[in-house]
Amino acid sequence: MTSDMTAAGRGGRGKAVRIRRATARDGKRLTGLVRNSRAYQGPYEPMVAGYRVGPDYIETHSVHVAVGEDDAVLGFYALVLSPPELDLMFVSDAAQGLGIGRGLVQHMAGEARRAGITAVRVVSHPPAEGFYRSVGAQRCGTVRANPPAVMWDRPELIIPIPSAW
Repeated sequence: MTSDMTAAGRGGRGKAVRIRRATARDGKRLTGLVRNSRAYQGPYEPMVAGYRVGPDYIETHSVHVAVGEDDAVLGFYALVLSPPELDLMFVSDAAQGLGIGRGLVQHMAGEARRAGITAVRVVSHPPAEGFYRSVGAQRCGTVRANPPAVMWDRPELIIPIPSAW
């Protein structure tokens, strides 16, 4: 499913954004977004240093990408359907604060609803917990560090998926 939204461009002017299903050809751009994210600099960098969003991952999961008018990748998410989990969600550094993340979460909720899912688990990057809570996620626990892959505890949240009205 493709969705259109408007990002709250800087200076008050909105820009058209399209959310579409990712294709295998998007893999390199999505990998670049993950590896170059400012959110994963410093102590968090080792977690994404070798990360790859490959064609097999894109074909296996519900991966959707937000693109601008110039087809620039603004963000993406990956929804694992069984068990339901928001496995990845990234917004490009340049698109932070424009509503792209909220649009991606809304789109993800629609995809989950169509799949009959009533709640989606999120194991959050610690600095992103506030964002997830602002879009309705509820904290339900903590996932403990798992060295050497993950060196820090992470918040575990649930995003309730309301049924269609």
